[in-house]
Amino acid sequence: MPALALEHGLRVLVTAGASGIGRAIADLLIENGARLHVCDISEEHLADFRAAHPGHGASRCDVSSEDDVARLFDDVHKTLGGLDALINNAGIAGPTGGVEDISPADWRRTLDICLTGQFLCSRLAVPLLKAAGGGAIVNMSSSAGRFGYAFRTPYSAAKWGVIGLTQSLAKELGPSNIRVNAILPGIIRGPRMDGVIRDRAAQVGVSFEEMKAQYVSRISLRRMTDPEDVAAMTLFLLTPAGNNLSGQSFPIDGNLESL
Repeated sequence: MPALALEHGLRVLVTAGASGIGRAIADLLIENGARLHVCDISEEHLADFRAAHPGHGASRCDVSSEDDVARLFDDVHKTLGGLDALINNAGIAGPTGGVEDISPADWRRTLDICLTGQFLCSRLAVPLLKAAGGGAIVNMSSSAGRFGYAFRTPYSAAKWGVIGLTQSLAKELGPSNIRVNAILPGIIRGPRMDGVIRDRAAQVGVSFEEMKAQYVSRISLRRMTDPEDVAAMTLFLLTPAGNNLSGQSFPIDGNLESL
């Protein structure tokens, strides 16, 4: 039976891995014996990660910048000497507003970070994964990657794009023994989702609590998802038990029924 435990010393890069979902993933992987390098744009979060996990790598990186990503992979090579898995977690919420009110700059920034950033990291990770004899890429999409999301058009478009990227890379890289899957978090408990709810509440003229209740009412289990739930699925996909999973999209959302 395939093992439900990581290979000890698995070398993993987690983008935006110093806070939020990325930090939950990083903490769990380290707890289970992985060797990690993370990146983030927040020096404060990076400092906290370094203090908690001495001996693991951390770099400042904006994944939408080709130069930053190139420097990141130089650091990964120095820290890990290679790579067995890439967790493409970096993303932003993007603007909330009607399509006529969203600026082209906000549209581009959202797609640059949420989608192009995954391409930029994948293109440099793949040679390292091939050199290792195979490995895994986990791309963070969203429930917005399977539902239309009114007033969050750039974010939803980017997350649908992640699904296409995932399925395309799974076909392309499968012969090289590289598995590529997507995770679709739902309504995640935390400050970023609070900001989304607050913006939407202000837009339609209701209280934060009323808007939060509307979001939760669309979840079959009637509760938000914790970052640790997403981390657990990520861990599973990197274990031998996930060796035959590729090209798949895994909602971790309590069965979100609509957005």
